[in-house]
Amino acid sequence: MSQPPLIKPEIPSGTLIDNRYIIQQLLGQGGLGRTYLAFDTRRFNEACVLKEFAPIGTGGGGLEKCRNLFKREAKILHQLEHPQIPRFLACFEGDGRLFLVQEYVNGKTYSALLRDRQLQGQTFTEQEVIKWLKYLLPVLEYIHQHHIIHRDISPDNIMLPEGNILPVLIDFGVGKQIADLNDVTSSNQATFVGKMSLVGKVGYAPREQISLGLCSPSSDLYALGVTAVVLLTGKDPSFLMDQYSLEWKWRFYTYVSDGFAQILDKMLSDTPRHRYQTSQEVLRDLELLGRPQTASSSTMFDVPPTILTPDSQTTVTIAQSPNSDLDETVLSKPLSQQAFPHQQTSRHPQTHQNQQTQQTNQNPQTSRHPQTYQGRSSYQNQPTNQNQQQITSLNAAFVQRCQDALAFYIGPMASLIVEDTLADNPQVTPYQFVELLAREIPESEAALEFTRRLFS
Repeated sequence: MSQPPLIKPEIPSGTLIDNRYIIQQLLGQGGLGRTYLAFDTRRFNEACVLKEFAPIGTGGGGLEKCRNLFKREAKILHQLEHPQIPRFLACFEGDGRLFLVQEYVNGKTYSALLRDRQLQGQTFTEQEVIKWLKYLLPVLEYIHQHHIIHRDISPDNIMLPEGNILPVLIDFGVGKQIADLNDVTSSNQATFVGKMSLVGKVGYAPREQISLGLCSPSSDLYALGVTAVVLLTGKDPSFLMDQYSLEWKWRFYTYVSDGFAQILDKMLSDTPRHRYQTSQEVLRDLELLGRPQTASSSTMFDVPPTILTPDSQTTVTIAQSPNSDLDETVLSKPLSQQAFPHQQTSRHPQTHQNQQTQQTNQNPQTSRHPQTYQGRSSYQNQPTNQNQQQITSLNAAFVQRCQDALAFYIGPMASLIVEDTLADNPQVTPYQFVELLAREIPESEAALEFTRRLFS
């Protein structure tokens, strides 16, 4: 009988990681590892979040697949640039652990905010929750347009930064993807710190996600609906659902207008096709609340739900039989193509902002709508066929020099960015190549310095 794997010890305060990040304190520990507050010594000791994943007790092949999937998803998250999503900064491996580095959000989770309210005998009001939904739904629309399903929306994973009214969505599913992969590559069930056996939180994730491993945009909307009724009632989801009929009874614990209640009930439908299929549909109905309906206008709940066609269906099967072999053809694709096989990954520029500016100085009335984001600049008019051999006119030594210079500014992500840029632009000129790489550097002065170093 095999022995259970040893759990990696907690990293003590003051430890220097990757010769760059100084651990300050443990922020939390979850099913897949630990989260630390750290200071980035190469960015004037700027605070950041260091997330540790520890895939131990896995065979060499399984561990290598974990690494590959981890890096692929890290590349996708690196593309996200939205004021209500913490910036993804870097990923690297050390001491048998995988690390993600993200922007630090100084604030409170909505679970903590709800506890503060309950100490005063209060919960969130209907108008507060409606406004909260209007702030968050565009964020979900943005990530869904980029073919990413959050899969773990709850009051613990939504924060309110100090000095801001815009909620921030945190804790995307990089580690959860690795956990799913491990489930089908190893018979050992405790191969991660604390091993997360389920996809999403029980009570918040819909039944098809918990039981079948199926995720789609409507799965996130369901979890957002559960979070909304928890904020309204102050009750755990287990108290808001009949244990025998599995029907929601949240209306017994709070009063809201009938129109808003119908919106929440549709978000909470047990049948995926009866739910809202897009965030835009929910926003549309929220905007119609309180407005008089005319014979010519579409009524809020007479509009049939959007049914995704086979070519646009975004449901992705995550769970597999524990005895089945891992599908190498699926793993060889980027994460977005695993979840959305009929669509191409959209890329967009990074409009880097100072963390303090994002959290304290942003005007909520002028926050960017996710639909204004465009694809990352490319010197190709047509996407490159990934089955064709990539040919670049750049000298290998020059490419390596660029990668080393870029790593000085953005860390270990440099190798992934260089690889991705060459794949997207095989015939790029040296000047164009450097220009594309410079756009990945947050500070404009540093980007200019990077360019000068390479052409001096």
